[in-house]
This record gives sequence, C-alpha cells and structure tokens, in this order.
Amino acid sequence: MDVESRAAAPEAEDVTVDWRGQPCRAHRHGGMRAAIFVLGIQAFEIMAIAAVGNNLITYVFGEMHFPLPQAANVVTNFVGTIFLLALLGGFLSDSYLGCFWTILTFGFVELSGFILLSLQAHLPQLKPPPCSMVASAGGGCEKARGFKATVFFLALYLVALGSGCLKPNMIAHGADQFDAAAPGGAGRLSTYFNSAYFSFCAGELVALTALVWVQTHSGMDVGFGISAAAMAAGLLSLVSGAALYRNKPPRGSIFTPIARVFVAAYSKRKQVCPSRSNSVNAGGACEPARLAGNFRHNNKFRFLDKACIRVAQQGPNTKPESPWRLCTVAEVQQAKTLLAVTPIFACTIVFNTVLAQLQTFSVQQGSAMDTSLLPGSSFHIPPASLQGIPYAMMLALVPAYELLLVPLMKRATGTRSGITPLQRIGVGLGTVAFSMVAAADVERRRRGAAAGGHRMSVLWVVPQFLVFGVSEMFTAVGLIEFFYTQACAGMQAFLTALTYCSYAFGFYLSSVLVSLVNRVTARHGVGGWLGDNDLNKDRLDLFYWMLAALSVLNFFCFLLCARWYNAGVDGSDAAAASGQVAAEGVDGKEII
Repeated sequence: MDVESRAAAPEAEDVTVDWRGQPCRAHRHGGMRAAIFVLGIQAFEIMAIAAVGNNLITYVFGEMHFPLPQAANVVTNFVGTIFLLALLGGFLSDSYLGCFWTILTFGFVELSGFILLSLQAHLPQLKPPPCSMVASAGGGCEKARGFKATVFFLALYLVALGSGCLKPNMIAHGADQFDAAAPGGAGRLSTYFNSAYFSFCAGELVALTALVWVQTHSGMDVGFGISAAAMAAGLLSLVSGAALYRNKPPRGSIFTPIARVFVAAYSKRKQVCPSRSNSVNAGGACEPARLAGNFRHNNKFRFLDKACIRVAQQGPNTKPESPWRLCTVAEVQQAKTLLAVTPIFACTIVFNTVLAQLQTFSVQQGSAMDTSLLPGSSFHIPPASLQGIPYAMMLALVPAYELLLVPLMKRATGTRSGITPLQRIGVGLGTVAFSMVAAADVERRRRGAAAGGHRMSVLWVVPQFLVFGVSEMFTAVGLIEFFYTQACAGMQAFLTALTYCSYAFGFYLSSVLVSLVNRVTARHGVGGWLGDNDLNKDRLDLFYWMLAALSVLNFFCFLLCARWYNAGVDGSDAAAASGQVAAEGVDGKEII
C-alpha cells in the first residue's frame, strides 16, 4: 500500500489572462484602476435591486393585495431566492464561464426582469383594481391571481435569477484584479473589500432615498423603470473596463473533484494510512502535519486522507487507478476547505434573519407611525427610506475604518489587514442582538401610544437600523473576505457565493419562523403574534425579543466554531484555550 505520489504536485498556479486570452501584464492589467469599473456595476446593481426589494412589501401588500403575512413571505422568499441562486452563479463562473461573462450574461437577464416588472406595474390590466387593504381590513380587495400573478412572479424571479448569479461574481471579479501573493497585496485586497462595501452602501442609500421617494410619489412603475436604467448603466460600466481586467479562466466543474474525494475515501474506508513519514512519498495526504504542513485543516476530516492511498503498487504495465478511487492532495484540501467553512457559514444565518425583519416588518412598523420629519411638517419620510439611514452613516464610517482603525489595529495586532475576517464577523454577530432589543422596545412603546390614540414619530425606529448597519459593516465584509481568502484556487466565486447563500437561508428561516410562531401562538380561534394585518393587534415586540435571544445564542455558537476553525495544525487548540489571538494562520491566511 502506498500513497499517490502525484499528490505532491503543487496546486496549479492561478493564471490570469486579458480579454483576448493573452497572459496579463502587471503594469497594464488589474489593480484598483480596473476594479473601479467593477465597483461601478456593484453600485448600480445594488441601487436597482434595493429599490425593488426594500419597498417590495408595500407594492405586494398595497397594489397586489396579498395579506400582510403572505406579502412578507413573498418578499423574504424573493430575496432568499436571489441569494440562493448566488451558488449557481459561483458554480457557472468557476466551472465554465468565468466571472466577466457570467456577470454580462445574467446582467441582461436581470435587466429584462426589471423591464417586465415596470410594464406589469404600469398596465392596469396586469394588476388588481385599486383598493385600500388597510381600510377594508384586507377582506374586500381582489388579490392578484392567474395571469396577473404569473406575470408578476415571472418578472420578479427573472430579477432574482440575474441578481443572484451576479452578486458573487462582482465581488470575486473585483478581487481577482489584485494579486494577494504580491508584496502588499493582502492589504490592497482588504482595502478593495472595504471599497466594495462602500460602493454597496452608496447604491443602497440612493435606492432607499431617491428611488423610494420616486416610487412613493410617481408610482412603482416609474420606480421600477429607473431600476432598469440603473442596471443598464451598470452593464455599461462593466464593459467599459474590459480591456483592463485580469480574468481567471474557468477550471471545469468544481463539484466533480470534491465528489471524487468522498467516493474514493469511502471506497478505501478500511485502509489504514501509513504512520511513519518514511513509508509514504513526500506530498502524501496521510501524514498531513509533516507532508503538507502549510494547510490549516490537515488534522480535520482525516477520513478524507484515505482518498490519496494507492492500494496497488505501480509498475510499467500497471493500469492507473481511476480518479474516482485515487485523488490528489489538492482535491482533498479542496473538499476539506468546503467542510471547514460550513460551520462559520451556518453561524451567520440568524444574523440575516434579523435583516429580513428590517426589510419587512420594520417597514410596516414605520408605516404605522407618524412619518412627518418634524411636528407639523408637510414632508413625510417614506418608511422604506429608513433603511437608508445606516448606509448614510456607513459612507462616513467605512472610510474612517479604513484610514484610522485599520492602521491602528495593524500596529496593535501585527496582522496585515488590521482586524482579521473572523474577528470582524464576531463583532457583527455580537452586536446584532441589540438591534432587535431596540426594535422590541420601540414596538412596545408604539403599541402603547397607539392604544392611547397617539402616533409616535417614525424616527424612533432609527436606532434599530443604525445598530444593524454597524453590525453589517463588520459581518458582511468580514464574511466575504473570509470566504474569498480561504478558498482554494478555482473556488473563489463559489465560496464567495456562500456569503449570499447565508442571506438566502436567513430569509427562508424568517418565513419559517413567521409561520411557526403564528401556528404556535394562535389559540381559541385568535391569530398568533403576527396573524393580523394590523400591527396594533399583533405582538411584533415579542417576535423581536425572540430574535434577540436567538442572536445571543447564535453568537456563542460562533465563538465555538471559530475556536475549532482556528485549531492548530497539530490538531490542538492550545492557542485559543490560552486566550491568544493568532495573527496569521499556518497557511499564511489570517485567522481570529
């Protein structure tokens, strides 16, 4: 029995080419001058999709006449589908199309969805007759059905398909413009991720202020039409930088090698790995601590190491073993990486469930309050625009973070990026519970005021958005940087897509929790906490308290998962146990 010797071959070097397929030149391709065009489509795309998604509940409830719980689920399912489809976009990019062509193709799919959505909102024959859901308590309004509902959902999910497949590739394509292995490359890459979040905040802010105002005062059809125009501008920005891009060619299906590892490991489950280094070839997977010491997860998932065991001795006339029975070390490391990041991914799901509430029930919460900017003022704040407040704050905080906090943390911790990705995630997950605490307290006060015939100012809901904005700045950027930097070659777009997949599961979990809470709390023919179309009769405050408790529990789960992820290459977690924070992982990638 031997270990596959070809496993010693190093992982193929990342090759980048220009738009003509020629090798890139460092002084002509890539860098921030190329990434700026990708940041452009990021800003325009998020502007377009945020203007639709963040105010969609108003359209579904007020014009399509879905009851409030169903309208909330339509929104969360739509947003969840966008983020789940990010996996498809990442897979197609890494395996077959490459980032640029995936963005361009699905950008036009998303544009067609916006155009159809605008037409559906503009033509009366594609909508139910106008009716006030609040005045009629939902009972006298005709709900969109049949062909009208079909056109609506077709447009909606064309947008979801396009946006979902774009999201991971925009991030990955921008990051591909930087060589992290070059001197100072890691710092420039971290700066890019902060710039990408700044671009995201700018797009969100414009969407939640100017575009939502247009939707409110000029109609949803005009608002959706502007989203289509913004998407077209984004595609123009992408194409404008084509000559400057560093493009990573696709490497074929990323799932097949991973599947081969599990099949090969299972077929050799009864084999025993050699225990002495002189009984295996250099580069074998069965003595990872010595033979592949620069890989962090060597001592995790050791059962997969058996995929590299060669059962039969090789000779001149010996037929090579099938790739489904004998794998390379690079393939085993790819499979281990995917398994290792899964617990970190799972710990961010509850965080995104909180985000779902801010895009649904918190908007309706604002609608039930006094939306005047000042007492007696004729200017009213569209409730959906409240979500723009944290993004306005982030436009100031992100540069301050990059220019002030990062240099300070570099000196304090000795890490290249100042604060490691897992530390950023931990800070965000640790503070998000306070957003739900603030939301629950405001809702309790709002219900009390409504019972006395008064309406609280809508500005009272600002704190819950502000706290979540700070949490998202840490969690979202940290998670994207974590997945991109931990990915093996050829998996960057797919692992980046896991960030958005976390959003998907968070929004789907929100739908499940809404339905489950209503079922559990309903009694004696009375609706549950969220079973009425009137928030004055619902108990949204108790639902928020439940999410705050879940967020605290989730934070402690994350601490355990991060401790396990950072276990030393020898399988120990002595450093973590002693309270030390490692600045660098054994494979050169920063850890918490």
